[in-house]
Amino acid sequence: MDLSSSGTLTFLFTDLEGSTRLWEQFPDAMKGALKRHDAILRTAIEAAGGHVVKTTGDGMMAVFGNAADAVAAGLAAGRGLANEPWAETGPLRVRMGLHTGQAEERAGDFFGPTVNRTARIMAAGHGGQVLLSASAAALASERLPEDAGLVDLGEHRLKDLGRPEHLFQLAHPNLPSGFPPLAGARQAVANLPARAAELVGRTTEIQEIRRRLEDTSVRLLTLVGPGGTGKTTLAIRVAGEVAPGFSDCVFFVDLSHCRDTNAMLVSIARAVGLGEVFDRPLAEELTDRLRDQRMLLVLDNFEQVTEAAGTVAQLLRDCPRLIVLATSRQALHVRAEQVFPVLPLTLPPAGPSRPSAGQIGAYE
Repeated sequence: MDLSSSGTLTFLFTDLEGSTRLWEQFPDAMKGALKRHDAILRTAIEAAGGHVVKTTGDGMMAVFGNAADAVAAGLAAGRGLANEPWAETGPLRVRMGLHTGQAEERAGDFFGPTVNRTARIMAAGHGGQVLLSASAAALASERLPEDAGLVDLGEHRLKDLGRPEHLFQLAHPNLPSGFPPLAGARQAVANLPARAAELVGRTTEIQEIRRRLEDTSVRLLTLVGPGGTGKTTLAIRVAGEVAPGFSDCVFFVDLSHCRDTNAMLVSIARAVGLGEVFDRPLAEELTDRLRDQRMLLVLDNFEQVTEAAGTVAQLLRDCPRLIVLATSRQALHVRAEQVFPVLPLTLPPAGPSRPSAGQIGAYE
């Protein structure tokens, strides 16, 4: 395959999940299994018009002239691996990543940011999962294999890469589905809702709330005030401003429809991208997911589910880098909480004389 004159290329990286463990457990059987693994991948790549650049330990790097061919190769490889009778080793689960861009060719190999990004996309996946970058998905979407589709996984930050990547998963009836959250990746963009109204005044409040959230000793800050004082708008505004300081993102959770602790946990789980769990309590799954995350959770309308305050406090104890900004008509009354009153906007004092325009301007 001659790619010397090609401008835009699509790269496919593969990696065998759990290969170290498999080699330790089945040193003899893995020799034959890996040989068959290589043959399945190579056949799928070459049949789709691709070229195997090199093997990378227990994986491969391949290049294609267009994204649709790379997707066809990924699907064929996934199906071939799934249908193979693996005997002693059990099924070999291979993660794959595809990305389209320009790269530098030297001595039959390829280098540059496109290649590096493809490797990071592949590393974020799980065995059996085929991930595509936005560029690869856009170019391949009009010529997908029969019965194939693309699942939008949203925008994620990948290790060592400054620019987030919008990722898609290749879906097909013959491919696995229902994967856990991407490995080593984190949501890149806060899910904060668009502000329904601009803030009037509140400059002092914004500065003070920011100062507290940026203080690492503050774990739970509750904006408390009567309905209609703008607590939600204030929380969204400040959360958006402090978001860059939270490497694992900011998530907004509307609790207005929650009436018990489990409903709150389900709402938080959905917001942070945790799938349904059946084998153990959701609180434990959330703790495992958030334990090492530098994250801000905005829990809005907490007065609807005050019984859950103790669960939030426990989550904060178990997840030392997690911060919670809550809005409520009443305090949560747990040990970690700091309360910030949100009072109605100031008005001129009542009196017999009408204030001047200049005097009115001094009041929010």
